[in-house]
Amino acid sequence: MIAPLALVALLSLAAPADTSPPPAVFVPAVPVTVRAPVDTERRRRRPMAVFHDDAYYTRLTIHRDLSYAMYPLYALQYVCGQELWSKSRDAPTWAKTGHRVGATLLVGVFGVNTVTGVWNLWDDRDNPDGRVLRTVHAVTMLAADAALSYAGGSLANQAQNSLVKRREHLAITISAMGLTTLSGLMMTFFNH
Repeated sequence: MIAPLALVALLSLAAPADTSPPPAVFVPAVPVTVRAPVDTERRRRRPMAVFHDDAYYTRLTIHRDLSYAMYPLYALQYVCGQELWSKSRDAPTWAKTGHRVGATLLVGVFGVNTVTGVWNLWDDRDNPDGRVLRTVHAVTMLAADAALSYAGGSLANQAQNSLVKRREHLAITISAMGLTTLSGLMMTFFNH
C-alpha cells in the first residue's frame, strides 16, 4: 500500500498545472486604517520656571512707588488747572507755578515708569501668567504717555491764547489721567 503522502505527491505530478487566475479579492475603495486608542485627555504643557534677577524686582519697586506718586500729582494738576481755567491770566501765581511744576514732575514720573515698565515687560516676556494683563497695561500706559505728551507739549502753549485749545488740553489730560488710573487699578487688583 502506498502511503497517503506519497499518493498525493504522485497525483500532483500527474495532474496538469493550474493556469487559471487567482480568485478575486475585494479591496475597499477607501483604505481602512486601524488606529490605536486615542488618548482624549489633552496634555498640559509643563510649567516653565521663570527667573527674575534682583534688577527686575528693583525696577518693579521703583515702578510701583512712582505709580502711587502720580495720584497726588494728578490732584495738584487738577486744582491748579481749575484755577487757570476759571481765572485765565488773572490766576494766582501758585496755580501757574504749581501747574508747571506738577507737569514737569509728571513728565519725570512717566519717563521713569515707561523705562522700568517696558524693561520689565521685556524681561517677563516668557512668563505666560498674566501676559494679557501686562500687555493691556503696557498699551494703555503708552497711549496715555502719547496723549499727555501731546497735551503738555504743543497744546499747552496754544491753550494760553485759545479757548478751543484750552478745552482740548483739558479733555485730553483728564482722559489720560482716567486711563492711567484705571490701568493702574487693574494691575493693583488683578495682577497676582
